[in-house]
Formats: sequence, C-alpha cells, structure tokens
Amino acid sequence: MSYTPHTPSDIRAMLEAVGAKDLAELVKVPDDVALRAKLELSPALSESEIACKFTALAARNDAPNYASFLGAGVYRHYVPPVIGALAMRGEFLTAYTPYQAEVSQGYLQAIYEWQTYICLLTGMDLANASVYDGATALAEGAIMAVNATGRQALLVSKAVHPNYRAVLGTYCDGLEVEIDELEYLPSGTTDFTNLNDKLAGGKYAAVIVQSPNFFGAIDTFPKNTADAVKIGVVAEPLSLAVLSTPRDWGADICVGEAQSFGIAAAYGGPHVGFIACTKEHMRRIPGRLVGRTVDNAGRNAYVLTLQAREQHIRRERATSNICTNQAHCALIATIYLAAMGATGLRDCALENLRLAQATRKAMLDVPDVTARFSGATFNEFVIRVPGSAAETLEALRRKRVLGGLDLGRFYPELDDCILTTATELTTQADIDALQAGLRSVVPTLRKKELAAAR
Repeated sequence: MSYTPHTPSDIRAMLEAVGAKDLAELVKVPDDVALRAKLELSPALSESEIACKFTALAARNDAPNYASFLGAGVYRHYVPPVIGALAMRGEFLTAYTPYQAEVSQGYLQAIYEWQTYICLLTGMDLANASVYDGATALAEGAIMAVNATGRQALLVSKAVHPNYRAVLGTYCDGLEVEIDELEYLPSGTTDFTNLNDKLAGGKYAAVIVQSPNFFGAIDTFPKNTADAVKIGVVAEPLSLAVLSTPRDWGADICVGEAQSFGIAAAYGGPHVGFIACTKEHMRRIPGRLVGRTVDNAGRNAYVLTLQAREQHIRRERATSNICTNQAHCALIATIYLAAMGATGLRDCALENLRLAQATRKAMLDVPDVTARFSGATFNEFVIRVPGSAAETLEALRRKRVLGGLDLGRFYPELDDCILTTATELTTQADIDALQAGLRSVVPTLRKKELAAAR
C-alpha cells in the first residue's frame, strides 16, 4: 500500500488556510535576509581527488608539534587503544536513542556501571545516566536545589569555571533565579567570610564551589555551612583518585565533567557531564537512572527507573527535560574506568600531580616569574609574568609552546596571569621547552614593563 501523506487537494486546503498562493510562496525567504548571489562553489571532484584535498587540509594541523600546557576544563589525557576496540563495536553504535525501554540489557548494564563508577568517585548515593557536559550538569544541579528549597537565589564562587557560570546564568535568567558571587582569596580558594551570615536570611537555595577550582586550587566548603544545599563542581574528575570526595567535603549534590576519562580533547568536544547526589535529592535528579533488579527467573536485569521527565510524568511535575549525554561518551568513560581500575587511576593521578609540580618549579625558576596563588593544587596552577599574559603566550607560541590560558580573558584583574596544566602526557622535554621559552621571553617583557612604568 502506498503512503501519501498529503494529496494535492490536502495541500491546496492547507495553503488556503494560511493564505498562501503556492508552496513557493509558503517557504519564501524575505529579501532582506535571503542570499541571492550565485555561490562560487568549487567544481565537482572525484573520490580520490577529495581524499587528496582533505589530506592536504589535515596536514595544515600541526598542533601535535607543539608542547601543550592547555587545560582549563578540557584535558589532554592518554586514551588506551582498548577503548576504540570496544566502544566502536557494532553493538554499541546506533543512531537510535540507546536508553529507551526496548534497549538491550548490555547497554543498560553499561549505563548502570557508569552510574556506579560516578558514585564511587564522588562518594554520593546515586548518579544519573549522564547529561551533555559539566556546564549543563551544574545548571541542572542548581535547579535541583531551587526545587528542593523553593528559594530563588544562588551563591556561586568566582573560582567556578567561567563558562560553567555563563551557562548557569543562561538557565537562571529564564527561571528568574538570582546569582550572587563569592570572591576568591590570595590562596586562590573561595572567600567564605561571613558565609553563615549571608545564608541566615534564607535567601539562597545553594552554595556552589568547584574543586580543584578554575585556578587549580583545592577548594572545599567550610564546616557547619548553614541551611543551603551545597553543590560541588568537579571539572577534572581524575583528581578524585587522590583527593577526598565531594561527599567528604560536604556536598549534597555533585556535578562535573568526565571528558578526562578516555574522551579525546578534540578541540573542545564532545563532553560528558555527570550529576550525583545524596538519597535526600533522589527524586529531583534530572534525566534518567538505570536500576538493577532480577527477572522472574532470578537473573540480573537492568531497567530504566525514576525518570522524572515530561515524557514520563505530567509536564508540571517534571524536574527537567534535559536529555542524557550522547550515551556513547558515557560508555567510553565507563570502559576507560574499567580498564584503568582503582590502582591505575590513582597512579595516573599521581603522575599528573608529579608533573604539575615539576612544571611549576621549572617556571618559577625563571627570574621574574612568580606564583599568583598560594593554595594547594592538583594538576593546574597559576603563575604571574611581567607585562601581559597574552603577550607572553604569543611569544611562547612562536617557539612552539602553548604555555596555558590567559586568565585576563575571564578575570581582567589577572591579565598578567597564566593558568598552566600538566597531565601524564607532559614530558620532561615539554617542560624544558617551556622553561627555555620563558627564559628567552620574560627578560624582554620585563624591560618593556619597566620602561612603561617610568
């Protein structure tokens, strides 16, 4: 039987209803926004010619030839080959949403194990099946706190990743939730002076702190924080292999980004966000959860449960309509964690810490380079250079060294500061190149700074 959705008479009836003469008029693009000029497209190429063209374009990417100390929320870590071998199997690759009721037990088990790993790392009671990225995870966690308390204000540390705060601001603007900020201290950690006085009025739904924070400093909530949901942000989850869990430092809700677990930096994406919480907030967590039970034969069975989305419950009762992260990314992170194991993950984290300390020492050995903050760090830290950070980084780039992030992009008062990152992929040759670059660049910038001050 043929399937014709719209017959000519149907189309005529619909056009009459909207007052359009024909389909061309219905889809007409207004002249003030339409592109009428002829596009200058290259001539058609054969398959082999196209392959040559893209090979030449790929050859222009010489990023691997640079020593890179970039991080700031996107981290360059080793991706074991086992991830590609397993994650790219046909059973896991599907264009179909892989968490619907009819999904395979294998995929449900993979999501269940992802949730379990996140709980083990964060110390929380439960985690969901992932969300888009760390920034949306923070926004969704904040909404959980607003719903839990009925309050319309948040208190956020300025040391939380600026991009995360920007996404949070977008969410909160639509919900008419006010955001106030906590300053940072000379240690690089959050200034909690008079926090309980600020919370005493019952204005704030949550206090939000990141650790390690955007400056790399290890941050925590103060003890006896009064009457507000505490949300801990983890942008570099590898740190959880050697640092105390967000549950230990007092978080009720933990959100973060798991790109470090086997997902290549790939110039900024894709990412995989996570949300975990205590049992108290179990029915407010967004997205989906996979639970484990037994079937009528007593065998393990995995099922979707606690889906408080508007697809499943009344719209006004839905906690959120955010979708699960592209679950393939969560699968990759799950395979990575299984392959590394607790010991491997801890060894990798310790290597990050060792190389960060070696990099920091090498930079501080350069005259006129100083530490900006005094707090303890994991694999990122901030140094101050003479003049501007942007000028220093550009001079280093010409020497094929990507020295880090210019913090002046986000904090105008830190325009002479660089956020530098080391991972297990950082080599001694990289560190030597960075130090040599600074030794040749800094004296010139220092003279320039002194001349400008006269």
